[in-house]
Amino acid sequence: MKIDIPAGAKEVLGQLHKKGFEAYIVGGCVRDALMGRCPNDWDITTSALPAEVKDCFQKTIDTGIEHGTVTVRMHGESYEVTTYRIDGKYEDGRHPTSVTFTPSLTEDLKRRDFTVNAMAWNEEEGLVDLFGGMEDIERRIIRCVGDPRSRFSEDALRMLRALRFSAQLDFVIEENTFSAISELAETLTKISAERIQVELLKLIISPHPERMMEVYQSGLSKVFFPEWDAMCTCTQNSKHHAYDVAEHTIVVMQNVPGEKMIRLAALLHDVAKPICKKTDPKGADHFSGHPTLGAKMAVQILRRLKFDNATIDSVERLVRYHDERPEMTKRNVRRLMHRMGSDCIPDLVALKRADIAGQSDYNRQEKLHRVDELERLYREILKDGEAVTIKDLKVNGQDVMEVAGKSGPEIGRVLKELLDEVIEDPSKNDREYLLHRIGQ
Repeated sequence: MKIDIPAGAKEVLGQLHKKGFEAYIVGGCVRDALMGRCPNDWDITTSALPAEVKDCFQKTIDTGIEHGTVTVRMHGESYEVTTYRIDGKYEDGRHPTSVTFTPSLTEDLKRRDFTVNAMAWNEEEGLVDLFGGMEDIERRIIRCVGDPRSRFSEDALRMLRALRFSAQLDFVIEENTFSAISELAETLTKISAERIQVELLKLIISPHPERMMEVYQSGLSKVFFPEWDAMCTCTQNSKHHAYDVAEHTIVVMQNVPGEKMIRLAALLHDVAKPICKKTDPKGADHFSGHPTLGAKMAVQILRRLKFDNATIDSVERLVRYHDERPEMTKRNVRRLMHRMGSDCIPDLVALKRADIAGQSDYNRQEKLHRVDELERLYREILKDGEAVTIKDLKVNGQDVMEVAGKSGPEIGRVLKELLDEVIEDPSKNDREYLLHRIGQ
């Protein structure tokens, strides 16, 4: 079995071997290479102690030397080189109280999370697979190394990682492993929001966002995303819908690009429906106000999960406007572009189309036609260079100061009034006319 590794990684292995140490590529890069995927990183494990690794190379960085990791720079690339180690007790469910270096590759591989991540390889020995990782790749399953309860008790984040890997690789979680997740789900409370966010996002943008259903079924979402649990139990008895809220959400996620902003917006666009749900005397469900409340809830959820402000702002706007249905005129689209920002409109169009794909067939063509019109008018407005922001005006704050003698907040107020006029009638974005209006 042959794995083609980058020249830099090959040189790192060769240099360690030359100095008399064992060394292998290890973990996810082995898994991905065996599956024909392109590894993001090429990690290396070795019998050399950190100080010995540093002596072998000219350029090294002490990235995690207390845990045995030294980053080696080779041909402009970085390779993490980690000494074989045995982890001590995990008393907090997050990290070991101690790390002991060991000369045994077997001991090092035993501490790893899943069999598919516990393989090593070098050119001299080929594949080292002590726990059936290759067989599990062929069977397309995620299975813990050893006892899953022990692995998850060591680091509770591994439970969410199992679901994330299943989504990225389209693997099924082995029965005993999934049972252990369900049993220990509550221990995810020990994990920081930042670490949870990383795994959740990787799952969401994966080719299989439908694995979010397993996050609910396992009990994990109850710990960090209870709003998802509410969505998973919220039916939609409506002529517009064929699925419950969570099933609908999954279809929407599957029908938008696998990119951060829009997948998050797809996940959260109907988050307020369980709260807004009202059933009329005929048994039909209505969800009045869910976009506005959903936007507020999306902000709360994303802040709780420690997302950055730019992401929160973009997702909030997409959730708030995903169900807007104004009359499709250029004026209304200009106003929408002004409120949302022009850069958000392509994602809004994609979200709206996906939202319709997740609904019933009722009025589907009519709904899609409205979205087509929104996109057509948006492109026409861009092509015609029509103003939708203050910076698009043919005058600026300096003009307001010179012509009207205004200063401070008054400048912004005047420009906003001018923009309102120009959005109503683009022909008024004429410098002579606007200067005249400033002087009135």
